[in-house]
Amino acid sequence: MTDEAQDKREGADSNRGRSVALLLAFVLPVFVMLLLLGNWQLHRLAWKQGLIATIETRMARAPQTLDEVRAEWEQSGDVEYLPVRADGVFRHAAEQHFLATHEGQSGWYVYTPFELADGRVVIVNRGFVAYDLKDPARRTWQPIEGPVAITGFARNPLSEKPGRLVPDNVPADRVWYWKDFSGMARAMGLQEAALVPFFVDVSTTDGEVAAGPVGGVTRVSLPNNHLQYAVTWFGLAAALLVVSGFFLWRRLRR
Repeated sequence: MTDEAQDKREGADSNRGRSVALLLAFVLPVFVMLLLLGNWQLHRLAWKQGLIATIETRMARAPQTLDEVRAEWEQSGDVEYLPVRADGVFRHAAEQHFLATHEGQSGWYVYTPFELADGRVVIVNRGFVAYDLKDPARRTWQPIEGPVAITGFARNPLSEKPGRLVPDNVPADRVWYWKDFSGMARAMGLQEAALVPFFVDVSTTDGEVAAGPVGGVTRVSLPNNHLQYAVTWFGLAAALLVVSGFFLWRRLRR
């Protein structure tokens, strides 16, 4: 082999070596990242399955007294979807309106203070009314006056807006786009010391007329696509490995 041929061969080997090194420098970090993303989705899958199981177990329990749920709140700070029952009186004059959709219809959830016999107050979501029935004067039924018994689900309060795209609440108009517990309590004129520190979504109200707010609006809809995401990330990692392996095999074969 001549010196010129030897130089060309060494140059080709050097170029091939550099291209392989560059490929590996790109492929290995990306491959590891894809594996980490797939593994993270598997952890999210386990967490979501546990959360769904917890909610289903809670909602299947018999309704507890408000004091029992309050004790759980003080212990854990989480009473989401715990069934609860209570007796008291609605203070309809202070009702507030939360923009909502129920079974494909736009409207409002009616939030109303519910005063207990001992003077404590629970902020209660009485249910859904159609969009044009926000003003109580336009409703054809009369609200329940006097003592009633309610059953429903406890709901955790929010302390801040859940996202930047959510509109700001308009307390002056009694219109709410996110469940600002403290803000709604102030708009209702409630004293913090008398407040039960969570909401209640009503399922049933003794004596509620059929034409009143539609109760039982609590829905649990937690998307659980983490397994699909994990398969996608692991699939991309496998595809990257196959394509890169084929490329390396062809380069090294020359």
